[in-house]
Parts: sequence; C-alpha cells; structure tokens
Amino acid sequence: MDISIDMNVEQQMRVSPTLIAVNHILALSSQELQELIKQEADENPAFDIVEHQTCNICGEQLKNGICVNCSRTASQSTATNDISDEFVFGALGYRDEPFSSGLSGGSDDDDFDPVSLVASEPTVGERLLIDLRSALAPQDMPVAEYILGSLDDRGFLSCDIDTIADDLGIELEEAERVLKVVQRTGPPGIGARDPRECLLLQLDYVKSEAGEEPPYVREILTDYFIELGEHKYNLIAQRLGISAEEVEEAREYIKTNLTPYPVTISTDDVTTWGSQSKAQYVAPDVIIREIDGVMTVEVVESRRFFMRLNPLYHQMAQDLRSKVGSFSEDDKRHIQQYVTRTKLFMSNIKQRRETMSKIANTLLQYQEDFLRHGVRHLKPLTRAQVAEATGLHESTVSRATAGKYIMLPNRQVVPFSDFFTASLSVKDIIKEIIEREGKPMADREIVARLRERGIRIARRTVAKYRSQLGILPSTLR
Repeated sequence: MDISIDMNVEQQMRVSPTLIAVNHILALSSQELQELIKQEADENPAFDIVEHQTCNICGEQLKNGICVNCSRTASQSTATNDISDEFVFGALGYRDEPFSSGLSGGSDDDDFDPVSLVASEPTVGERLLIDLRSALAPQDMPVAEYILGSLDDRGFLSCDIDTIADDLGIELEEAERVLKVVQRTGPPGIGARDPRECLLLQLDYVKSEAGEEPPYVREILTDYFIELGEHKYNLIAQRLGISAEEVEEAREYIKTNLTPYPVTISTDDVTTWGSQSKAQYVAPDVIIREIDGVMTVEVVESRRFFMRLNPLYHQMAQDLRSKVGSFSEDDKRHIQQYVTRTKLFMSNIKQRRETMSKIANTLLQYQEDFLRHGVRHLKPLTRAQVAEATGLHESTVSRATAGKYIMLPNRQVVPFSDFFTASLSVKDIIKEIIEREGKPMADREIVARLRERGIRIARRTVAKYRSQLGILPSTLR
C-alpha cells in the first residue's frame, strides 16, 4: 500500500446558479411571473417596475384611457369580440343572457386579464339565488342556499334530501317544498337526484310551456328508463300495449328535446355548475392575433410591465468607477450586489420572453392552418420538432410550454399542449359522425366511416376517444 497523488484532466457538466434561475423563470406561468416580479420589486431596492394601464379585454396599452385595438374591432362583427357565447340549456328554450360589459378600458386599478369579461359574469348559481329571493320567504333562503351548495358540477343534488333536513333541523316536507321551488325556478332539471328525475323535470317544463306532452314519454321515463337505455323497445311496447314504432318515436323525442344533465351548453361542451362559459378562467401567456390577414405573436407580460434599474442606483454604480473613495466598503458591496441582481433578473426575464416568442412563432408557422380554419387542420407536431426548428433543447421547449396557455385569434384560450395533440382533429370528426348518426353506431361502424375519410385507427382507439369526449356507447345512446 502506498499513498500517491495523480493529476487527471476531465470535463464535468455542472448546472450554474444562473441557468437554474433562467429555467425557474421559464417554467412560470404569466400570473406566477407577475407575482415574482412584484416580489423582486419589494425585496430589491435597485429594481423598479412601471405598470402600464392596459385594456382588460385585449391587453393593449391604453392611450388617453381608450383601447385603440378594441375601438377598431368593435365596429366589426361582435361575434369575434365576445369571449362568451349565449348560454342555452339544451333545446328547452331556457336562456340565461350573458352579463353585459363594455369594451372600454377599466380604471387605473384594473389589472390586465384578457378573460376578465368572462370571469366577471355571475354564475348560474348566483343568478338562481337572486331569483329565489323573490320566490321564497326570507326564512326559506338558508334552505335554498344549502341546496345550491349541495349541487355537483352537473347540477345534480349530491346528497339525500333527508340529510339536508336533518342538518338544518327542519321537517322533511319543508326541505322538499324548497327543493321543488329551486327546481321550478332554475334551469329545467336542476336539483334532480338522478338522470331519470332530470328528464322528468324537463318534461314538466315542456308541458308547462307547450300545454301538452308527447304520448307515452312520461310512462317510459317513469317505469322503463333502464329498458329504454338497453334498447328493449319490443319489451316496453308489449308492457304498455303499444307498437315498437311508438316507443322509438318517444325515444327520438327524448333524445332530441331532453338532456340527462341539468347544466349543459346547447352546442358541444358540457359546462360545470357555476361556470357558464366555454373558456377556462385562465390568463393566457401568449396572444396570437390576426391583423390585416397577418398573424402576429406577443408574449403577454411584455406589455404590462416596464422594468428598469433604479436611476439612483444606476448613478451610484457609475460613481463607483469614477469616485472610488467616496463610498464605504459596505456601500460598495450593497450597490454592486443589488445592481448585479437587478441586471441578472431582467436578463432572465428577457431570455424567457425571447424563448416563448420563438416557440410561439414556430407553432404559428407549423399550425397556421389550424389557427385559421379550425381543429380539423391540426397537423401532427412534436416538441422535438419545435426544438429542432428553434435550436433549443427539447426539455426547454417542454418547460416553456407546460402549464401555459395561448389565446387564439378567435379569442379562445387553449393550453399549449393542444398544438401537440394531433388526435384533436380525429376526435372532432368522431363527434361529428356521432352527432349526425340516425341509428346509434357501434365503434366498429365509426372505424369504417373514418376509413372512408382516409383515417385508419383501431376500434379500441375510437372507444378511448369517444370516452374522452364524454359520449356514451351505442347501447346507451
């Protein structure tokens, strides 16, 4: 055994603190970045931020309190300016008009939020609570509020009415009476215990509006709901003493005019209780807009904050070089520390902005047809392809797009991940096929229809996509 010293030359990769800070900032969403910037301004005396007054809808900087962009587009079709659509429950004619809001800029205290128009709308529950105040006595309002709080995302009553009566210490008949008022006042089917009751409540609404109801529909829903879902038309016809054609007519009426969920949108999406808009309540990190036929990309925080090195600290940093003896060692250390920290922080923000802008412009280049013509024109695209096109590492692309959102030219806010999900176009075609079906089609028949359009996928893939779309199998449709 001996002791010796060897000298070897080798290369090692180590992550620098600067790179860690850049990656941390890159992974933040726009809202998280705003909080970080404000935190830095509180902790760093050499860092200043100047907030611009911006439009709540499009985010443009206001000029004399007026948004030039919204003033220009307001004269065009209002369909492109309104983020939310008219909210309609099924085909029952129950309309809940959206909360009106002007396109003018807000006050000095307003924060930029492109979806603030949507977020400020009163929810279905809030509207219903307002209506109930005129339909119920004041002593019944606590019961109504308890019932509204017990509704799940689809508008169903999530607990037993006996439990509500026991929790509030009231008679069961009183709880039932208030529940019936809630069901009559709100969207047809609201407060139902199950889909069967939901459909029956909607049928009551149709009868009150039209003065009549189709034959045998109520009997089938009340006594043969399970058999109807299993397509046992002959059995139902035999027990009711009618023909199978009459049962199918009743089924077609139920399918066309009623919906098994109390809170739905009349188009494609199912909204949650308390959220009457298709748009998610998230602030976009990037905005893509079309101006005179040309698509442009902008990173959101670039127009809200103007960051700078504090002029006093900037002057003191210059004086350090010219007037060395006029500062103590503690002053020198303080000035150098915070000036260097400010420059590094601003550099990291700039790099984040450039990275996201580069990625968004690449997505715009690859997916312009999708942005102009809809989801059917979405092309298969991977993060590795974007990384190769931008010269970035694939992990950087993933970090820059994860958990972030982008506003499309039609004002719809979608996650970045949608640009990399090629199955969205196939799902849209499957939804269209099912919506236009006469007789419910099995998954194998959908596979055949897709092959006619040049799309070859397996039956289990169709079943998976159908399940993700929230569409029942053919035996239950």
